[in-house]
Amino acid sequence: MVTRDGSTRDRSTAAGSGSARPTARRSGPRRPSRPAPAVPADGLVVGDPPRAARLAGLLLALAGVVGVAALVPTYLVVGGTEVSSTGGAGGLPAGLLLPLASVAVGAGLAAGRAPRFGLAFAGITGALTTGLLLIELYRASSSTVRPGIEVIAGQRVLTSSVDAGPGWVLGALALALTVLAGVLAVGSWGRTVMDDAGALDPARPALAGAAVLLGVGAVLCLVLPAADVPDRIVTDPTTGLQVVVEQDGPQGLLERPGLALLGGLLLAGAVVLCSVLAPSLRPRLAAVGGLLAIAVVVLVAGLGGLRDALVSDELEWTLPGAGLLLAGLGYVALTLLAWRLRRAPAR
Repeated sequence: MVTRDGSTRDRSTAAGSGSARPTARRSGPRRPSRPAPAVPADGLVVGDPPRAARLAGLLLALAGVVGVAALVPTYLVVGGTEVSSTGGAGGLPAGLLLPLASVAVGAGLAAGRAPRFGLAFAGITGALTTGLLLIELYRASSSTVRPGIEVIAGQRVLTSSVDAGPGWVLGALALALTVLAGVLAVGSWGRTVMDDAGALDPARPALAGAAVLLGVGAVLCLVLPAADVPDRIVTDPTTGLQVVVEQDGPQGLLERPGLALLGGLLLAGAVVLCSVLAPSLRPRLAAVGGLLAIAVVVLVAGLGGLRDALVSDELEWTLPGAGLLLAGLGYVALTLLAWRLRRAPAR
């Protein structure tokens, strides 16, 4: 009989507890827990870029290599005179700036490092070089239809007859590869994963306004020659009066016909439109890449005018040429500012 005090329940409980097996426990030092991956200060998230983005990087790097090779051989033969694209060792900085930047950015994009930075650089560089490619095609094919004074690497020539040299062929190929890389970059932009915490968002309107002002100023300077032939003062031996005689100088960006006019319009429009677009690109490094592309192209144009004035005794550096160089330096300042503006993500 089971008593009310529950002794039978106590014995069954004791018997059950005696038949329980002891649990085995591991003794020894515990494994240290793996540290959490470090998060960048701006919360940058980077995914694996698509193949088209890597191909754009390869094409951009190849365009840079071909562009460097184009500086060595003869550029054009104008009126029987061989013309170089650099005008000597002093013109190498202007000729090497864009190819070296393309090689560096293209190699990083092909390796998958900061893909939207490289895509922004490739896309905007491709848009800007489309006009330059059309101008080059006009210079080697249609410039003899309306002969005029041209300044090529500091040499003042008359385009009565023009023959393309190996340097022109390599230069045009480099521009074509850059345009193709830009098309691939635009096509693969939406499929590339890369974003940050929005550290640049508060400063984007100010950057866009400054970039647009620089773009308009750069276009106004591009329209006029960066290096021009100065006016000559002639004294009349009979009367002793001094007369200012204008000399034929290089043609402006929009003074050439055909492909050159179309290329000049595309270049001017692309500078302004890309100045609006570049500060709005996400993430912050994409805006840096877009502004860097504009800075390099405008700086090349500004340094080209300075090179022409230094190489030739017949040319003088003009006020638009100085303004173009200042605009390029302004874009460099905006690029550095966009690169430095970052803060830790809000917790």
